[in-house]
Amino acid sequence: MATVVELSPTSEQCEFVLGLPVNKKTPPRKVPSLCSMRYSIAFIAHICNFTLIAQNSIISITMVAMVNNTDQPSHLNSSTEWFPDGLNGDQHEASKHLSIKGAGYGGQFALWQKWAPPNERSRLCSIAMSGMILGIFAVLLVGGIISEALGWPFVFYIFGSIGVVCCLLWLILVYDDPVSHPWISSPEKEYILSSLDQQFNSEEQPLPIKAMLKSLPLWSMCLCSMTHQWLVNTLIIYTPTYISSVFKVNIRDNGLLSSLPFFVAWVIGILGGLLADFLLSKNFRLITVRKIITILGNTPPAALVVALPYVQSSYIATTTFLTLSCGLSPLCQSGVYINALDIAPRYASLLMGTSRGLAHSSAVMVPIVAGFFLNQDSEFGWRNFFFVLFAINLFGLIIYLVFAKADIQEWARERKLTRL
Repeated sequence: MATVVELSPTSEQCEFVLGLPVNKKTPPRKVPSLCSMRYSIAFIAHICNFTLIAQNSIISITMVAMVNNTDQPSHLNSSTEWFPDGLNGDQHEASKHLSIKGAGYGGQFALWQKWAPPNERSRLCSIAMSGMILGIFAVLLVGGIISEALGWPFVFYIFGSIGVVCCLLWLILVYDDPVSHPWISSPEKEYILSSLDQQFNSEEQPLPIKAMLKSLPLWSMCLCSMTHQWLVNTLIIYTPTYISSVFKVNIRDNGLLSSLPFFVAWVIGILGGLLADFLLSKNFRLITVRKIITILGNTPPAALVVALPYVQSSYIATTTFLTLSCGLSPLCQSGVYINALDIAPRYASLLMGTSRGLAHSSAVMVPIVAGFFLNQDSEFGWRNFFFVLFAINLFGLIIYLVFAKADIQEWARERKLTRL
C-alpha cells in the first residue's frame, strides 16, 4: 500500500510558488508517495541514468574487442581477448569515458529543484542516481555474454535501444515543474508547491559569480565530491586489475563476481536516501544528516581499500572488502552530492553539473598516479597507491565537515530588484 503524506496548513495566506497560488488554509489532504508522479519521474530518471552509464561503460569494455577483431577477423566473437592483464590503455580509455559523465548530471537537478519536497529530496535523488550503478552492474553481468553469443556490435544495439525507449519516456512523461504537468493530481501538485515554500520565483535573477567563488560551503562540496570520485574511479577501473595481479585470476572473465559489488552498491545507494530522510524525520538537523551520510560513504570504503594489501593472502577476504567498499560508497548520493539543492536550490543544476564535472577530472588523474606507483615498485605499489587514495579522500572529507552548510546561502536567496 502506498504511504501518504499529510498536508497541514501553516498560514492563513495564499502564497505563490512557481507562479501558482497555493492556499495554505485548505484542509489536509492525503498525498500518495510511491504511486505518485514525482516518484514516477524518479524511476524514469533511474532508467535514463542506467542507459547513460551503460553506454559509457560498454565503450571501454568493447574497445579491445573491436581492435582485436580488426587485426584478427576470424575471432569475431572471441571474449578471451577482451582484457589484457597488464596496466595499459584499457584503464586510460575507461577513465576517459568516466570523465565525460558529469555533463549528464546537471540537468537532473534542474528537475529536482522543482519536483522534490525537502523531506523527500534524499530518497528521490538517490533513486534517480542509483540507476548509474545499476548500469555498471548490467554491463559487467551481461556484456560478455552478449558479445560472445551475438558479437560485440549487439552490445551497442541492445543498450542503445534501451536508451531510445528511455528518451521517449522522458519526452512524454517528464515536465519542467508540477505546474506544467498535465497528469499530476491536484493534491500532489499542491503538496509539492507548498513544500517548496517560495524557494523559486519566475523572475530571473543574475548569476552571483563572485559570491559563488567566495563561498566556502560550495568549494568544500566540490572538493569532497572530487576526492570521493577518486575512490569511486579507483574501484571501477582497478578492482579487476588488482584481483588479477594478486591472485593471477582475471576476474573480468567472471561476470557475476565482477558485477556483485555494483549490485550491492545499487541497493545501498537507494537505502541511503531512505536513511537520510528517516534521520530528518527524527528531527536531525539537515547539515548533520548530510555530514553523517557523507562520512559513511567516504571513510569505511577508503579504510577497506587501504586494508586490502594486508588481507591478500585470503581471496574471500579480499573480495569481501572490495564488495563492501564499493557497496558503501554510494551513500554519498544522499550526502555531499545533493548538497547543492540545500545551499542554492535556485542554481542547483549549474552547481551540480559543474561540481560533478570537476569531480570526474579525478578519472584522468587516477591512472597517472596508479601508473607511477605500480611501475616503480610491484610489491609495495598497490599499498602506496591505496594510502594515497585514503589521504586524498580524508582531506576532502575533513574540508567538507569543517565548511559545509545546509541552509540556503545569502547569494542564493531571492533578491528583489527595485527600479527607479
